[in-house]
Amino acid sequence: MAQIPNLDNAPLNLTSLREQSQKELINILKNIRGKKCLVIDQKFSGSLSVIIQTSLLKEHGVELRHLSAEPIQTDAAKVVYLVRSQLNLMKFISSHVNNDISRGLQREYYVYFVPRRAVSCEKILEEEKVHHLLTIGEYPLYIVPLDEDVLSFELDLAYKECQVDGDTSSLWHIAKAIHKLEFSFGVIPNVRAKGKASVSVAEILNRMQAEEPVNSPDMVVPEINTLILIDREVDMVTPMCSQLTYEGLLDEFLGINNGSVELDASIMGLQQEGKKVKVPLNSSDKLFKEIRDLNFEVVVQILRQKATSMKQDYTEMSTTTQTVSELKDFVKKLNSLPEMTRHINLAQYLSTFTSKPSFLAQLDMEHTMVEAQSYDICFEYIEEMIHKQEPLINVLRLLILFSITNSGLPKKNFDYLRRELLHSYGFEHVGTLNNLEKAGLLKKQESKSNWPTVKRALQLVVDDTDTAKTKTLHAVFGPNNPSDISYVFSGYAPLSIRLVQHAVRSGWRPIEEILKLLPGPHSDKKRGRFSSSPSLDTLQGASASMDKVADGRRSLVLVVFVGGVTFAEIAALRYLCSQEAMAYDLIIGTTNIVSGHTLTESFVEKLG
Repeated sequence: MAQIPNLDNAPLNLTSLREQSQKELINILKNIRGKKCLVIDQKFSGSLSVIIQTSLLKEHGVELRHLSAEPIQTDAAKVVYLVRSQLNLMKFISSHVNNDISRGLQREYYVYFVPRRAVSCEKILEEEKVHHLLTIGEYPLYIVPLDEDVLSFELDLAYKECQVDGDTSSLWHIAKAIHKLEFSFGVIPNVRAKGKASVSVAEILNRMQAEEPVNSPDMVVPEINTLILIDREVDMVTPMCSQLTYEGLLDEFLGINNGSVELDASIMGLQQEGKKVKVPLNSSDKLFKEIRDLNFEVVVQILRQKATSMKQDYTEMSTTTQTVSELKDFVKKLNSLPEMTRHINLAQYLSTFTSKPSFLAQLDMEHTMVEAQSYDICFEYIEEMIHKQEPLINVLRLLILFSITNSGLPKKNFDYLRRELLHSYGFEHVGTLNNLEKAGLLKKQESKSNWPTVKRALQLVVDDTDTAKTKTLHAVFGPNNPSDISYVFSGYAPLSIRLVQHAVRSGWRPIEEILKLLPGPHSDKKRGRFSSSPSLDTLQGASASMDKVADGRRSLVLVVFVGGVTFAEIAALRYLCSQEAMAYDLIIGTTNIVSGHTLTESFVEKLG
């Protein structure tokens, strides 16, 4: 199955966007004549795998290599580096060039920065005395379509850079990516932003439009009606909770990278000892598309039902005489067997994690924290985790959730846990704890927490009437047919998505007071010639026909997460989209896909 996702059903013409990126890369390679070695940095090769097939690159006389400290082994006279603007990668390139010179090899070197060149990188190449030997260019890849409704800007460290390092260059990149979309689909007339970084992106976007206007013909209605920008900082509770959708759990336990997971072949039922296989996960896989956003418990039931019905069909086939059309239907069903097998294997493997008592206890603790109850029980649970030396990331993740829902910890508790952490895991983690403090994710309590107010006002916890707390993975309300987005966390509705619900339905005004309790400013602006056209606040009250764009499609809302989005949040947005009362389609843009694990990990200070 193709790693490259099928974009035919996207609410925007994302195929043309991807083709443009392919063309730009092919042109770079065409302009360098003859045999060449293309060296790609490891992280970027993942982004490239969902844009272009390697076979297409090879057609243009290209040998592929991954960038590392090791010298390049190739007999090609031309070496083309395709790299992100990161300082450590410049050291690798310099050492390659110097190594070739010392061996008397004569080669031509090209460095293409993705998506744009950086002065700091070129400075290193100058210091290493190789700059004059390189031809330098740019490959302006700002947007990678991960699926028919998900666009990634591939900025993995954006959140940590903004929060800890004070480096806001990623905000320019996000604005540039959105501005690029506007050149294809028209100026977005309504922009709502919440959070410091998001409001900045909205301002940069306006400056870009002033400096380099998108001129669309007067009569053309922009394809995207509204842009909603939300900072990850506004809602750090959601990613710290364990996701309970199928795709969310796959990411939590196996780590999805650019739409695929890498696993031992044996897990997928293949007899290749010790070999790894890549399993693509995107909407080209029809079964995955059907089950990816459901609560995992429901997925297990659906797979069981499908397998049982297949078994019945098979039994009937082997006992009675069939007409040709019945046989044809049966064979058609058999075609979906590889997908069935794939997901039964994956679900079975996931169950080994989700059935562990430790996982269920952790879920229970997360719920207790989100409900902002039993402070002492939560404190003791974390203390015990530290003493048992459970994986540091797991401890920090729960500690962040605890700190945010309590608006910090009392000084005595804060100092105590900090000391215990360093004793238990080593003093080299001082840097990590400082990063978390700097980002406001772990702090001393200075005022009463406003989480309970926010939780009540936005109905974030959907109570289960039968039991005080949901002890199992069971969704709160007949899991097959959820009645609210809270099914993605079995009872907790993601704060970020509740904000999107309000922003789409009636703008920021009705929830102004609640927004003030959350980090960062908010803004609501009209732009372009259509800024006088009815925005979604009035559309909702008006007749539904106004919601449709001229050719009968639903209006389109682009929701951008500055600092990352989880698969559970994507599932909740897709759920909103599927509701009958919903008058618009949603497309999701994000700096990257995150989980509590990867987000927490980005703050870990690596020594040396």
